[in-house]
Amino acid sequence: MDNSVIIKGNKYGIVVVLDNEMSFAELKIKIREKFRESSKFFDNAEMGISFEGRDLSNEEQREILDIISEETQLRIVCVIDTDKEREEIFKKTLDEKLMELSHTTGQFYKGNLRSGQVLESESSIIVIGDVNPGASIVSKGNIVVLGTLRGTVFAGASGNTNSFVVALNMQPGQIRIAESIARSPDEPVVEDEKVPKIAFLEDGNIYIEPLNKDAINDINL
Repeated sequence: MDNSVIIKGNKYGIVVVLDNEMSFAELKIKIREKFRESSKFFDNAEMGISFEGRDLSNEEQREILDIISEETQLRIVCVIDTDKEREEIFKKTLDEKLMELSHTTGQFYKGNLRSGQVLESESSIIVIGDVNPGASIVSKGNIVVLGTLRGTVFAGASGNTNSFVVALNMQPGQIRIAESIARSPDEPVVEDEKVPKIAFLEDGNIYIEPLNKDAINDINL
């Protein structure tokens, strides 16, 4: 029995196992014969295809796809790569790009954080709600609270000194940015008007200022 070309398939795709020793010219003849014999099983089907047993160049893959097209009514919609090393390279590159994107776009959390709750993020985080006393947020990026901040926040947890904290109502128990820490005064400051504020790090000190146009322009993302 000639096993130089083996076709394995299901309703979603096929795997073509190819002999690794045979010359490509001879292998193409075997591929043509095998698909001609199997053509009735691929009546107008749309499938993905992958190749195993032999490393193929892009040109060799195209030649095989042309043979399949000539001998069957099968429509190949994609070629699935089974190269593990190349897959790992793609995965690493994708993970790095997704991490870069997450640092830029940030993550969202909707809801109030109660005492004892801890919210951690690998990227910047935006909380739509209040952070109550006893709750804490730890982020490697920035922290934005669209509500009242009374809990503990730690921005730039990876050491990023450009990180900042923004809150619509800034009354934190403690703010930490990178290695610097600022605590709220023992006696809370009563303000006639609550305005959004930003906490940022400058010369090793944490400053809290109203979030105005000038402050926004000074932000380094």
